[in-house]
Amino acid sequence: MPANDLMALLHELPKLVNDDEVLTRQGRFLDTDVLLGIGSTPCHIAIRSGRIASLECGPGFMRSWSFAVRGGENAWRQFWQPLPPPHFHDVFALAKAGEFTIEGDFYPLMSNILYFKRMLAAPRRIAGGAI
Repeated sequence: MPANDLMALLHELPKLVNDDEVLTRQGRFLDTDVLLGIGSTPCHIAIRSGRIASLECGPGFMRSWSFAVRGGENAWRQFWQPLPPPHFHDVFALAKAGEFTIEGDFYPLMSNILYFKRMLAAPRRIAGGAI
């Protein structure tokens, strides 16, 4: 999958999260800013009351964030497969394998871990065989 297709998949994240009633209820008290690094492209996600208020990608802008999850394009491709291969199923497994880095304030991440695991895995539902 070319990088632009990977970004197109990521841009579906607000709809996937905001239309997920269980996920938005689970994060209803969550307000934070997250940085996802997809290869060399930073993507800023603003979460307000469990909903994705904005998603902006691209170099050249500086935004503050609580924590960041960064990984190479291939790692994200593997992670977003409908049935990821071993060691690509979880952000912490990818971090342990050296494919992802997780940095910043771990408090919002760890206190809402099930929300973030489900949020980050949401693109799997539409990835199908495209990856």
